[in-house]
Amino acid sequence: MKKLKEIILFLLFLAVVLMSANAFGADNLMRVLVERETLSIFDRANVVLRYPYRNVPFKPYVQELYTPGGVNILRDAPHDHLHHHALMYAIAVDGVNFWEEQKEPGRQQHRSFDDVKINEPNDLLCGGFTEQLDWINPRSREVMLKEFRTIEVGKLNDINATFLKWQSSFMAPENKDSVTLSGSHYFGLGMRFLVSMDTGGQFRNSAGRDGEVVRGDERITRANWCAYTAQADGKPVTVAMFGHPENLRHPTHWFTMSKPFAYLSATLNVYREPLKITAEQPLVLRYAVVLWDGKVEDDRIEQAYDQWIKSE
Repeated sequence: MKKLKEIILFLLFLAVVLMSANAFGADNLMRVLVERETLSIFDRANVVLRYPYRNVPFKPYVQELYTPGGVNILRDAPHDHLHHHALMYAIAVDGVNFWEEQKEPGRQQHRSFDDVKINEPNDLLCGGFTEQLDWINPRSREVMLKEFRTIEVGKLNDINATFLKWQSSFMAPENKDSVTLSGSHYFGLGMRFLVSMDTGGQFRNSAGRDGEVVRGDERITRANWCAYTAQADGKPVTVAMFGHPENLRHPTHWFTMSKPFAYLSATLNVYREPLKITAEQPLVLRYAVVLWDGKVEDDRIEQAYDQWIKSE
């Protein structure tokens, strides 16, 4: 009887572990693991993405993202800019700053994961989730903006790249007729790189232009995509960000800087033209991030961009 009880307890424990972990895709190359504070996506035993979503002070974000060769290219909360959380989306909403994390910043509050899944192995994107978020005023605690965020990630074998799709659907909360997005020239979907990638790298874009100088070497360039090639702890990598043609204010306004550190952000030009979202017409934005090991030529980036557009 005692042995039977031990077997039953073990089986119950195993069931709880499997349910709490939400491990998907046992028969696929990819799997998604939802833990108490972090969601992770794996390719076999190798992590591809980590996404902290609970017990983060100000916003959920992609903390780690790996090339096919296993190189993480993201840096989280460096000492010089603690509010730079690897790959994150932030902007100002009705004057409340959700980017910098000082002087009562806004908070993006995780509500739920509505759809955690593994796609079929022949799909462009293999594993992902949809998350409900409330953007909250720190003083009044009111919901200022509602977001449905979908992130999917996988490997593109034909071009040997890691591929991440980011879609955000923003809408005014029930008690507001509209909200206005504004902020600095770098607000949007921003990416901070490893410290080894901060110097010696090269930015380029589909338009083949240097862009408009905003201050110092900070530039804004309109293009379909923007890419950055640099050394990640001694290994060359290429990172490209894509903007979808159906995004508002396309082509994307890309913010780039290389001194004193490298940064790349997909923006909406709200520092010059604030953007109003009404209750009747939500704002849907679609972006992609693609990682390669080594230096990649423009034609391969264009190939990946075209493949993404056709898959949408």
